[in-house]
Amino acid sequence: MAAAEISPEGAEFIVVANRLPVDVERAPDGTLTWKEAPGGLVTALKPILSARNGAWVGWPGSPDVGGEPIEGEDMLLVPVKLSAQEVEEHYEGFSNGSLWPLYHDVIVKPEYHREWWNTYVEVNRRFAEETAKVAAKGATVWVQDYQLQLVPKMLRMLRPDVKIGFFLHIPFPPVELFMQMPWRREIIEGILGADLVGFHLPGGAQNFLYLANRLAGYPTSKNTIGVRSKFGVVTVGFRSVRVGAFPISIDSAELAATSKLPETRKRSRGLRKELGNPEKIMLGVDRLDYTKGIDVRLRAIGELYREGRLDPERHVFVQLATPSRERVESYKAMRNDIERQVGRINGDFGRVGHPVVHYIHKPVPRNELVAFFGAADVMLVTPLRDGMNLVAKEYLACRTDSSGALVLSEFTGAAAELRQAYQCNPHDLEGVKNAIDEAVHQDPEDGKRRIRTMRRQVLQYDVDRWARSFLQTLSGQVDEAPPK
Repeated sequence: MAAAEISPEGAEFIVVANRLPVDVERAPDGTLTWKEAPGGLVTALKPILSARNGAWVGWPGSPDVGGEPIEGEDMLLVPVKLSAQEVEEHYEGFSNGSLWPLYHDVIVKPEYHREWWNTYVEVNRRFAEETAKVAAKGATVWVQDYQLQLVPKMLRMLRPDVKIGFFLHIPFPPVELFMQMPWRREIIEGILGADLVGFHLPGGAQNFLYLANRLAGYPTSKNTIGVRSKFGVVTVGFRSVRVGAFPISIDSAELAATSKLPETRKRSRGLRKELGNPEKIMLGVDRLDYTKGIDVRLRAIGELYREGRLDPERHVFVQLATPSRERVESYKAMRNDIERQVGRINGDFGRVGHPVVHYIHKPVPRNELVAFFGAADVMLVTPLRDGMNLVAKEYLACRTDSSGALVLSEFTGAAAELRQAYQCNPHDLEGVKNAIDEAVHQDPEDGKRRIRTMRRQVLQYDVDRWARSFLQTLSGQVDEAPPK
């Protein structure tokens, strides 16, 4: 990695996230190598990190790896060392066994264990301490997501001079559900250590505002919160905490450019050929998680074949399912159930050399994924609950010829922006079937109008616009001008 030049006085801009934007690999001889793994967030923030003596605080991805900060490309990397037990209790336990199901409408029952909570507190404290060490005087710190909700308050107690933002990347639950949490006040107080608290949707921001008053007793504003405007305010002692909605997005221009490359288009044509050159390809792209509604779309597709509304000879479905949390029993059971459904549909409607459902359970390289987006006529995005769902936006960015169709769950954050999609209630199987049927058999001109409108939204409100709007609000420079 090329070295970033960091001021001896510390970093002026710091991102604090559960993971570093690198993967650590341990060789057989025990030596460690660091491999960059940039995602949408680091892509958006890299110019700011580079220009402002930036640092990124996070876990390296392997137990018992840590130590001194590493000078990476454009930023200082600050690894937070966690033991295997801490990873299990903080990440797999409280973060994904308690918070994740609670914040996703209790699709599965959350578990609340004091040991998990105690480790969550300790790990959050360690993140706050590492951040406090590397922050320059008056630095801006942006804390990310549900794994680190206590960091803002802890950091403020350590470093009252810094400006702190917090953004939640998953949904924030309704008040009635959040009240289940045994440590509900501590979490609200932890987040309120920030100067600006961001959510995807105004509804989540309003829920938080209500809880700040009900649980913590702080005065709150009564105005309605808007998107990137009309912020709520919580008065915490002598401080004012702003609360707002900032829908996250993608690097849409980069994806669009990749989709236009000759090699990408060639691969898209190759995929269609490998699938038997069907009339319509339906595609699902998800992390294998119970919130994503993969089972819902499989049931819908199976019934549409059975009813003759989809033709096994002309319509095929491809499901890319990235492995996720494979040590957790509920995830193992979910994978088995999905694979049984795939086998049943293929057994009923496929023939030798011609399955109607193609199921891939492994990570797909980025360029290959873009080629799949280019090959797919209908994108199926049917989560039971999702903070945003960037796959829907990625598909649209890749549809440079304005062809295609998007079936989208009403319970994604993206549904608020992508109103021209074929929206459905994933709890209503007939509604999901009808949406898929409409998308597969849509009028081509109507389909182009829908895609063009949604692509304009995705291209204009990209991940750079998201980051700039949040950071300008945090700094007090609210700018609603069109993006560059």
